[in-house]
Amino acid sequence: MKSSRMTIMGTRHVISAGHYLAAHAGFEILEAGGNAVDAGVAAGIAIGVLQTDKVNFGGVAPQIIYTARNRQVHCIDGLGVWPAAMTADYFVRKHGGKIPKGVERCVVPAAPDAWLTALERFGTMSFGEVAGAAIRFARDGFPMYPLMSEFIKDNRSEYERWPSSARVFLPKGRVPQAGEIFVQADLGRTLQYLADQEKKAARRKGRKAGLKAARDAFYRGDVARAVTRFIEKEGGPMRFEDFADFRVRFEPTVRAHFEGVELHTCGPWSQGPVLPMALNILKGYDLKSMGHNSPDYVHVVTEALKLAFADRHHHFGDPRFVEVPMKGLASDPYAEHRRSLISVEKAWPGMPPAGDPATLSQLKHRCVPAPQPEDAPGPGDTSYVCVIDRHGNAFSCTPSDGSDKTPIIPGVGILCSGRGTQSWADPKHPSSVAPGKRPRLTPNPALALRGGRAYMPFGTPGGDVQCQAMLQVFLNINLFGMDPQSAVEAPRFSNYSYPGSFEPHAYYPGRLYLESRIDRATGDELASRGHKVYWWDESTWLAGSVCTIVADRERGVLHGGADPRRPAYVLGW
Repeated sequence: MKSSRMTIMGTRHVISAGHYLAAHAGFEILEAGGNAVDAGVAAGIAIGVLQTDKVNFGGVAPQIIYTARNRQVHCIDGLGVWPAAMTADYFVRKHGGKIPKGVERCVVPAAPDAWLTALERFGTMSFGEVAGAAIRFARDGFPMYPLMSEFIKDNRSEYERWPSSARVFLPKGRVPQAGEIFVQADLGRTLQYLADQEKKAARRKGRKAGLKAARDAFYRGDVARAVTRFIEKEGGPMRFEDFADFRVRFEPTVRAHFEGVELHTCGPWSQGPVLPMALNILKGYDLKSMGHNSPDYVHVVTEALKLAFADRHHHFGDPRFVEVPMKGLASDPYAEHRRSLISVEKAWPGMPPAGDPATLSQLKHRCVPAPQPEDAPGPGDTSYVCVIDRHGNAFSCTPSDGSDKTPIIPGVGILCSGRGTQSWADPKHPSSVAPGKRPRLTPNPALALRGGRAYMPFGTPGGDVQCQAMLQVFLNINLFGMDPQSAVEAPRFSNYSYPGSFEPHAYYPGRLYLESRIDRATGDELASRGHKVYWWDESTWLAGSVCTIVADRERGVLHGGADPRRPAYVLGW
């Protein structure tokens, strides 16, 4: 298929990011001699300023990193935990089983530690160097762009709930218009404070001491005190000790193999395994002969995803608190069992049953909310950045945390991660709340290898749409032979036939959305098989915004694609 932009190619390094200025910030780091991690962290921190409606420096930042020197894949969870004062029945007792908007849903911000940990372990530059662009964007401002302006307008009442948020997002008492300079002065001062503390320590004791000082300034210093004082005043359970005791974790990835490609995703503390599990099911079909976005293709891919989402709902949670049979869920025998539940002629009318990989049997559903009426599913937040550098290192990260459901901390300019919205108040659910437990995260970067070398980092914003958009782009490239730009621009589809990840976990049995570039006859045929077909516009940001880089090692060329559904861009050299 034809794309509206060309695939960007380079022989030294390529970066693709969810905002064009973030891509440029990371590219400048690459040109200055930094590696993929330095550049990815620079772009990621910049995204927390440039897309602060959907991403925040005080949010989450899960990462998958490939180091070429030893051909190893590393995963940093970049996800915070519930405070120590949280109890399993907290929201049942206080809010009738709901997790309300505001500071009570806050978990410890993990993104700052994730950025600093990545720099310490795999980077070469200082925090001050890689955060320089973000500091400038926050302090001096950047041009407001249409999608962000529209989002603030649509959610104005949410920002007006808290004076501190209104001051940032509704300057002069109104929604910032596209083309106006948008300034976040408090955020700029906070980032500069971390850089200054780093510089003082590094001058005396070296680079790693500087990075530790920046971390301590956030988690054990003035930032932690300001954030937790505000949360306590607002009635939330977060305390200074929750910040001081926090560290991100290195986690194993979940793998799948497809057509000579080894795919790595985040573990079941996120929704990441949905992608390899659905791919394993689909390996049993001749998808290529069905034809791209044909009725058979859309149907089978959708049904495979429904099965994977059913297992997500029943099994996934923080493995430190719940037993997740991940090895069995990712196995070929289990994929074959799940494949047997798909009918080519008839769609599952709702979420299929989950499965037991030990017995290859079906399980009864638990904690399933009532189906929603005809309202539309809400959009997900998040952004994405990926990099491959001249050494062959690769970086894949999905930073997140929208700013419309939790308040900006006065004087600090960040929010305290509201990712608790992805937990369940019901103590029987595997992703229920508990002290020190991680919510089940939607952001899930992926990274594929070929021949043991970095081949394809990719990811997207979009909440529960993420794995669906990522699967389609992966197949567009590795099955249908599309170039990266054509692959990310191709029309997409997504289903909502499962309880959503965000409170109140809305459930839309059988609902399937198609971008309207998919022909109407395909929609009619899918409806005849039992799908509840809804139509999006020709191209919509609700379908995700995939960024990716594909490495052609034989020719020594990197090919980058960035999705025009949002302000994503790619740069290469």
